[in-house]
Amino acid sequence: MTFSERMKELFEHGWTISKDLAAKASEKAQDMSEKGIIKWDIKQLESQAQKLITRLGNKAYIAFTEQNQTTLERDSLEIRITLEEIATIKEQIEKKERELKNR
Repeated sequence: MTFSERMKELFEHGWTISKDLAAKASEKAQDMSEKGIIKWDIKQLESQAQKLITRLGNKAYIAFTEQNQTTLERDSLEIRITLEEIATIKEQIEKKERELKNR
């Protein structure tokens, strides 16, 4: 095999390896991007849950201080709706976390 044939073979082999590495890097970047989106979604859902929990605490504070109530009823419309919204968000977070784990 001549020098130029060896160089051509090395070049072709190097090009194949470079293409394979580029494809793998692209796949990894896509996977990382998808994971990043899922993590972002989880953070957004956690933020929504935090706001709802704050709203629930605010309702309790107003009931106890301004309305002089001594108890809160879980079945009151405002409390029940807020608790249901929190439960829904909790389920969505758990679903996203499972999705992230399975990637």
